[in-house]
Amino acid sequence: MFHCARSVIPALFVSTALSWGISSQPASAAPAETAPESLVSTIEQIEAAANAQDIEQVMALYSSNFQGPDTFTREQYQETLSQFWAQYTTLSYEVDLLSWEADGDAFIAETLTTVQGLKQNSGRDFTLVAEVRSRQRFENGQVVSQEILAEESHLESGTTPPAVTIRLPESVSPGESFAFDAIVEEPLGDRLLVGRALDEGVTSEDFLSPRPFDLEQLTAGGLFKIGQAPDKADQRWISSVLIREDGIVVDTRRLRVGE
Repeated sequence: MFHCARSVIPALFVSTALSWGISSQPASAAPAETAPESLVSTIEQIEAAANAQDIEQVMALYSSNFQGPDTFTREQYQETLSQFWAQYTTLSYEVDLLSWEADGDAFIAETLTTVQGLKQNSGRDFTLVAEVRSRQRFENGQVVSQEILAEESHLESGTTPPAVTIRLPESVSPGESFAFDAIVEEPLGDRLLVGRALDEGVTSEDFLSPRPFDLEQLTAGGLFKIGQAPDKADQRWISSVLIREDGIVVDTRRLRVGE
């Protein structure tokens, strides 16, 4: 039995699909280098507060009317971020502004948040690398709402964790089947490989909740699965857990199910 805690991150720090809808970039978006100083300053303050793990300063930059991601309330968002920080001995954040646009007195900005961290679990050292591309609305120097455009995280442990190639679409239609492959790049030889594919919800209840599950022996050099999307619009976490005698790899990606 293996327990998997959610390795995804609170994205600049976490987000959800809001009324803007999801697209690669708004047609009217301007490049980052043209962004007003007030917007750049707010993003820099969020990055600095996250790196200092100053929860009060982070939340001061989020509106009291903040529309949280994935059914998160503002209070749940703060609690989850604190829990995430408590799991790691070291964490570093880098928030890059990709594009922006004005909407009256507000700004809508697309960012890429990269997080790297180290933690211990059951006597093992784990390394996290995660990226979240998100879009947020800023009003009066605060974040009032967010949505996630793409998300992935990579958690590994061991002397030589398996090198893995992931194949998963970013989005599918409701009811559509999809392929999910987690391919170990090196030949197995006589080494034992076990693993599991997971399809889980993206909600405040699911976030960071440990899940016990059974592992299966893999003889084909990875996981090769066919998934079935829900019948209505949704967001799912699709994960692969691969364990070999010399290392563990947990890869989690967000799958959007859209109309």
